[in-house]
Amino acid sequence: MLTSLATGLVTGLALIVAIGAQNAFVLRQGLARRHVGPVVAVCALSDLALILAGVAGIGVVVEQAPWVIDVVRWAGAAFLTWYGVTSLLRARRPSSLEAARGDSAALGPTVAKAVALTWLNPHVYLDTVLLLGSIAQADAAPWWFAAGAGAASLLWFTALGYGARLAHRRLSTPRAWQVLDVVIGLTMLAIAVRLALGGA
Repeated sequence: MLTSLATGLVTGLALIVAIGAQNAFVLRQGLARRHVGPVVAVCALSDLALILAGVAGIGVVVEQAPWVIDVVRWAGAAFLTWYGVTSLLRARRPSSLEAARGDSAALGPTVAKAVALTWLNPHVYLDTVLLLGSIAQADAAPWWFAAGAGAASLLWFTALGYGARLAHRRLSTPRAWQVLDVVIGLTMLAIAVRLALGGA
């Protein structure tokens, strides 16, 4: 039981701790101190739902209908392109970057972005549903493995969202926010291109 839990935790962290659209968004919200709790909850609960779906065997369904991944891939590429361009345009207006308040978007649109960045990412289905699901099925206690992977997601997003506050003072100038938006924008566009080209 404990071995499966630990294996799930380590495997989950290995897959989730990477620079990506979702992590970049959580980081920005954490630095801005805007709607961090809801964003962390959306990301962690979404991951947990996908992990449980993988362990339950829905990965087999996705394997049998590869066109689903293609639809998600193109929708994700379109969304990430829009989000990346938006970040780059925001970076062109340093006077509008209020580091103390950060992104002034209301809760609804912010949560909607978190949902889109999670569920329109085809890699989440490949990594979380198929890969983690397959590894869990091979484990002696698959549901404990799933619990460990879910805990990894919760720990990571909580640390990323709330831990970002530690860097807030260093990033409290409009110039720093401008650089951050450029980095996030280029990251989103790079991922969008990879998705459009069918890259892993």
